[in-house]
Amino acid sequence: MKKIGFLSFGHWMDHPQSAVRTASDSLKQSIDLAVAAEEIGVDGAYYRVHHFARQLGTPVPLLAAIGAKTSTIEIGTGVVDMRYVNPLSFAEDISATDLISDGRVQLGISRGSPEQADRGYRYFGYVPAEDSNDAEMARSHTDALLEVLKGNGFATPSPRPMFPNPPGLLRIEPYSEGLLHRVWWGAGSRATAEWTARKGMNLMSSTLLTEDTGVPLHVLQAEQIRQFREAWDEAGWDWEPRVSVSRSVFPIVSDEDRLYFGGDREDQDQVGIIDGGAARFGRSYIGEPDELIEDLAQDEAIAAADTIMLTIPSQLGVPYNIHVLESLLNDVAPALGWR
Repeated sequence: MKKIGFLSFGHWMDHPQSAVRTASDSLKQSIDLAVAAEEIGVDGAYYRVHHFARQLGTPVPLLAAIGAKTSTIEIGTGVVDMRYVNPLSFAEDISATDLISDGRVQLGISRGSPEQADRGYRYFGYVPAEDSNDAEMARSHTDALLEVLKGNGFATPSPRPMFPNPPGLLRIEPYSEGLLHRVWWGAGSRATAEWTARKGMNLMSSTLLTEDTGVPLHVLQAEQIRQFREAWDEAGWDWEPRVSVSRSVFPIVSDEDRLYFGGDREDQDQVGIIDGGAARFGRSYIGEPDELIEDLAQDEAIAAADTIMLTIPSQLGVPYNIHVLESLLNDVAPALGWR
């Protein structure tokens, strides 16, 4: 059985044809979507984080609100850009969110993708050291986050504290036990997947890889997943990691589906350039349920992963997106052994 979640970018635009006109619309509909998705049996609600964009840039209050209004659905990010993050304050915030949700946070983090602002992390107060770069800064922030999520004390107590301290060094509070094993890294290459395994994080692989070997994305992703699992075994971790892949899948089961997606059936990956290097973008899966079942059954990365994140067109509103998810759960997933 595979877990099935949705991944929302939370786009909003003040346009007559958008069901999500404002930032308030985006945030409130994101909560409503998670509540409705839980009701139909979706396993996870994940949100993409982009700064300086009309999308979702503040994951912690959003996830906390969702955690308070739901009871079973996993809530997570896909992904938080660690170039923009203070690891200690973020550890406090996300631990509190995890406690509110009774341990349902699945924290996806990464170096991040190209952003709207030129080196936008500078405006948040973070600048790479002279002998470093932004990717290394993101990994340094990640190391600090992983360390404090262990729950070990590291801060020297004040000799005159406002309240009595427990014995020894102080740790970040609140502490949420188990959250450390629910941190995921969004890996864009096979080498990064191996690094992820050595760090003891779960693996998120999206519809984009920042390398291209000439094979279809799903084949390259399957190789990435194999290398991740091999590196995990070599690292000697004593727990089983999870692996997710993201896909854009739209069953055509109504006239509304045909209106939105019927003429957009691209069945090939795309190759482009990101940060000066080749990148491979995954195809969208669009078609009648029996067509999707046949196509998805041949997807090697889906077969290798345990969690599927379905990207959704959030600007079309909550009712339509629930329709899409329900169609996938009822008409596609069972035939593929996902449920």
